[in-house]
Amino acid sequence: MAVDAMFPVLRFSDYFTRPSVEELVEREAADPGYCSRVPDFVVGRVRYGQVKFSGSTDVRGLDLNEIVKFGRHSVVVYRDEAGKPAVGHGLNKAAEVTLKLDLSTLPKPGLLVELLRCRAKKQGARFLSFNPVNGNWKFEVDHFSRFGLVDEEDDDVAMDEPAVRQPIAEARDPPSNGHELELSHSLPAHLGLDPAKMQEMRMALFPNDEEDEDMEDGFPSDHRHLSRERMNVDSPNTSGKGPRMRSPSPLHGSSQKFGRRYGVLARKEPHALLEYNVNSTELGASSHGILMSGKNKGFPVRMTKVEGFKLPAEQATPVAGKVYSNCVVDAALFMGRSFRVGWGPNGILLHSGSPVNTPGTGLSSVIHIEKVAGDKVVRDEQNKVKEELAELCFSDPMDLHKRLDREILETESDSFKLKLQKVVASRLVLPDICRSYIDIIERQLEISDLSMPSRVLLMHQVTVWELIRVLFSEREAGGQLEFCGDEDQEGMMLDKKEGSVNIDPEALPLVRRADFSNWLQDSVCHRVQGEVGSLSDARYLEHIVLHLTGRQLDTATEIAASKGDVRLAILLSQAGGSMLNRSDVAQQLDLWKINGLDFDYIEEDRLKIYELLAGNIQGALLDSPIDWKRYLGLIMWYQLSPDTSLDIIIRCYHQLLGEGKVPNPVPVYIDEGPLEEALQWSPGDRFDISFYLMLLHANQDEKFGLLKTMFSAFSSSYDPMDYHMIWHQRSILEAIGAFSTNDLHVLDLSFVHQLLCLGKCHWAIYVILHMPHLDDAPYIHEKLIREILSQYCEIWSKDGAQRQYLAELGIPAEWIHEALALYQEYYGDRQGALGNYIQCGNWKKAHTIFMTSVAHSLFLSSKHQEIFDITSALENHKSEIADWDVGAAIYIDYFNIKNSMQEESTMDNDSVSIFTVQKYPEYFRVETTLLYLPGST
Repeated sequence: MAVDAMFPVLRFSDYFTRPSVEELVEREAADPGYCSRVPDFVVGRVRYGQVKFSGSTDVRGLDLNEIVKFGRHSVVVYRDEAGKPAVGHGLNKAAEVTLKLDLSTLPKPGLLVELLRCRAKKQGARFLSFNPVNGNWKFEVDHFSRFGLVDEEDDDVAMDEPAVRQPIAEARDPPSNGHELELSHSLPAHLGLDPAKMQEMRMALFPNDEEDEDMEDGFPSDHRHLSRERMNVDSPNTSGKGPRMRSPSPLHGSSQKFGRRYGVLARKEPHALLEYNVNSTELGASSHGILMSGKNKGFPVRMTKVEGFKLPAEQATPVAGKVYSNCVVDAALFMGRSFRVGWGPNGILLHSGSPVNTPGTGLSSVIHIEKVAGDKVVRDEQNKVKEELAELCFSDPMDLHKRLDREILETESDSFKLKLQKVVASRLVLPDICRSYIDIIERQLEISDLSMPSRVLLMHQVTVWELIRVLFSEREAGGQLEFCGDEDQEGMMLDKKEGSVNIDPEALPLVRRADFSNWLQDSVCHRVQGEVGSLSDARYLEHIVLHLTGRQLDTATEIAASKGDVRLAILLSQAGGSMLNRSDVAQQLDLWKINGLDFDYIEEDRLKIYELLAGNIQGALLDSPIDWKRYLGLIMWYQLSPDTSLDIIIRCYHQLLGEGKVPNPVPVYIDEGPLEEALQWSPGDRFDISFYLMLLHANQDEKFGLLKTMFSAFSSSYDPMDYHMIWHQRSILEAIGAFSTNDLHVLDLSFVHQLLCLGKCHWAIYVILHMPHLDDAPYIHEKLIREILSQYCEIWSKDGAQRQYLAELGIPAEWIHEALALYQEYYGDRQGALGNYIQCGNWKKAHTIFMTSVAHSLFLSSKHQEIFDITSALENHKSEIADWDVGAAIYIDYFNIKNSMQEESTMDNDSVSIFTVQKYPEYFRVETTLLYLPGST
């Protein structure tokens, strides 16, 4: 037999075999005929999966790349049925298949397991297991053709076939010129429009757009036509009477020129978006949609369930596909060129639909109203607002923040003084502060009907506050330390209790390192337990590997001892100890490699354990993806020296991260989920706030340049509007001196907006008072507070507790009365507005309202005392009123003359009235006959 026919052929670099082709050559030389009986032969492709053929396999002369082909979520062995050997011969035999699934494109793990079971059963395979962490799906087959998630008939389905699946609503004649080309990627094809007419309409509307003549999005200049398909869209009856009409497309009649040319009733201008009334307490992230119509002008728009124009998500269109991923449908395409989406009052967003490629959604002309701003954190699993959540998320943390010590800085703004505040705290009391915030979060976790994403984020907030305590708290010199559990240095707990021992100040860095180690173990414990629970008890070595990733040494040692593996148990009991033990294990592995030990006779998981014990983290976890916290812990526990400082550990991980050798510290909502829809994220885009805290601690006294990214919403929450806990974390860290900056106004104002959307105006002003004073913007606090008082007057003015708290904060009473005056004037309460204008010192505005709206009604009602009181208050500031002499001064002169005349003579009141009218005829127009007294001129 030729030499080439003795061994299999493998040409592609991403395919591999086990044993490798080189090893087969060596073994064939040592044992002739070995290639005809290779035990448990494995063929695989990196990142796709592998096939392990049971028993002995004859691999001589096999062209593996022609026989075994891995695709995404599928594997084919012997695609050509004519060349397939009988069952049991060649590679057409029983095997164990492992496919790596891309979890981002598949359903949730709970649903996915059932799907995989059904798919395996349908294809004649036996489901073995599914790992939701790394996406490995294992099943057994008796022989081969094609297996996986992709059916054979769906393999080569072209992206331009969905038109065949569309319902044919109307048959169209082919064009007269004989050209008939199906444009499956053309938008007019989906709207049921004639591309030639679309071109004419485009030229009529935009005659200067010559650069678009060759565009491929459905308005081509050549004679391309739709085949025989048309899709109609229901549109409201414009007359309000009769049955609903069916229009060829939402674009029908959108242009006056187009209407004149084709005999269609055209509207003279695009319909504008009307005002709407929305109950903000009931409106959430809903799927309600409305279609706007100018005929309803003057009436509130009702939210109705409208189907509108929809296409399936897999439809190939100019706004769908990989190139234009996650584009949002432009509503102007369906509603007219003037239609735009944007923000409404109280954080309400008006938009035209979900991203195109979001699972379960499609293209749509339906308009949505959604309450996007920060009230998502106070809603339960049914999207209903819970008042207790609002208290625990906002009021209770703010009350706790209010009780902390603070410094007061008085600033002057014109003639007003404002009391700016800054929280100050000692690192010695930081553990108590963190514990208080954790208590509030734990009370939130006790609330029923919380969604799973909310619970994940709440648990993450607990770990973040614990990490702040670990990294930034301090103990007094000669403090006490209690040993808890084992005597290992990283099993120590910090506490001041009886039976404790004094700590040497030089040992405090090691104590902080031990506390950080405990924090890591607690943070990853649930991940380890979840992965261990998905394994069978027979695979105890894999159990031990997982326990080692979470530093659960006691459990790992007990498992090895219970299986009779005493030597391994002894090694595990010393894991992470002295560097001498690690060196011994590493030397032993090197000796085995030098002496040519066949590692195929040692279990793969046992080799992983040895590599871990030797400190070779990368070699042990080469194909075992784990989360970043466990990887950081492995470097700390098994690779670096036990006396390595915490700062060096963090910097080491950061350096490896820059080299791409360690997992990215992704935010918790991406790392653990679960989320209703996938979020776009790329490596290095943003990290978890826990990692930023570690970098801040390791940065020491150097300037930290990642504060803006660290305190963005995305570092700890998938809700870009949620700043309710990040603001507190920033405030406490700044209070203890962890950093100092005047460049985080985005965080402050974002939290202010979130509080205002929830109607908590007093807390929003409280946050503004904690913004640092800037010399280049000295009046920013005044402008923000006065704007809030004016815009949200209806809310805080009707809440007695909020008004009282505003007074406690030292907000000038003049600002409060000015806001009340504007509010009352807007709603027609002129007399109330006049009183507030007087109290806020706006004398000119008060004088104007008095003369134009109040004085005449009081005079005709004979309320002379009220007129006298108002004019007397205005007279003290008449120098500030430009038209005083021809305004309120008339009433003062009137009362002065009246009083003097009554004192000097017994003249009749009518004569006084006549005298006054004669003196000021332009203000007292009396249409009656004047009676002159005897002796008068």
